[in-house]
Amino acid sequence: MRIILDGMGGDNAPGEIVKGAVEASKLIEDEIIIVGDGDKIEFQLKKYKYSDEKISVKHASEVIENDDAPVRAVRRKKDSSMVVGLNMVKSGEGDLFISAGNTGALMAGALFNLGRIQGIDRPAIASIYPILGTKKPSLLVDAGANSECKPSNLLEFAMMGSIYMEKVLGRENPKIGLVNLGVEETKGSTLTKAAFGLLEKSHLNFSGNIEAREVPLGGADVVVCDGFVGNVILKLTEGLAINIVNLLKKKFTENARAKMGAVLLSKKLRSLKEEFDYTEYGGAPILGVKGPVVKMHGSSNANAVKNSILKAIPFAEENVVGIISESVFEIEEVLIEEE
Repeated sequence: MRIILDGMGGDNAPGEIVKGAVEASKLIEDEIIIVGDGDKIEFQLKKYKYSDEKISVKHASEVIENDDAPVRAVRRKKDSSMVVGLNMVKSGEGDLFISAGNTGALMAGALFNLGRIQGIDRPAIASIYPILGTKKPSLLVDAGANSECKPSNLLEFAMMGSIYMEKVLGRENPKIGLVNLGVEETKGSTLTKAAFGLLEKSHLNFSGNIEAREVPLGGADVVVCDGFVGNVILKLTEGLAINIVNLLKKKFTENARAKMGAVLLSKKLRSLKEEFDYTEYGGAPILGVKGPVVKMHGSSNANAVKNSILKAIPFAEENVVGIISESVFEIEEVLIEEE
């Protein structure tokens, strides 16, 4: 497999991107092609020992910055690391594209260069959502790509998320939950009420509405919502995690007794910190486009890059894109029945 990595995307590029790629290359047999400014990437690569057979560089002269207008940047910066990388997947030079760059540009680029799967109206970002104390994370779809949705879009998100959860994360017949302000079918907005009806008629393992408080408790394997709600859930959770970690640091350094307690609990505290650490969970797949594309956190460090590469490989290997394409008819059947 040829993994195409955006070497210039994100706050810590290219240094942390290259370091993460080198670390990942030592754990896999696949080839990693880093796309971006050849001189800068080669300079970073000289710091490490790596196999030339596993890591190579594809030069791209332009960079899409975080403050660039997404659509304009994709259309004008044809030789950017992001556009070049996506085109490599389209042409068959690569099997998977991973980037920590501008989220809007990545979505636009995936749509323009790869195209959406026929029958899918709105591709979505699916974010791994850790459930503390377990090794069974949930999948949050949509995590920010579509702030306004139709009921049929939420049905699409549920179907695509269910396939990803089953094929990549190994959860058979995953339970689908629709985020709402109450568990009752009659509660919610016009959107969620209509989406509930569609999901109930589908072949999916739909368990009904879930309230936001149930999301971090593992109330569903696949958590479905529009991108506005999903992004709020994600960012609120990130903020709470940072606050809890900072509070624990403060409490365990207040005095000598607290510091002694920290020493005794060091293994448990380290384990808890790892559960809160987004760098351990890899990137977020973009579902609904004609090729495996993964979005990493914009501030990804080498550990996040390494794990994003490792966890993205099954996305391509399990042919998730092809299975979604073959499953679209099931959505169409529900929509026809609804008419």
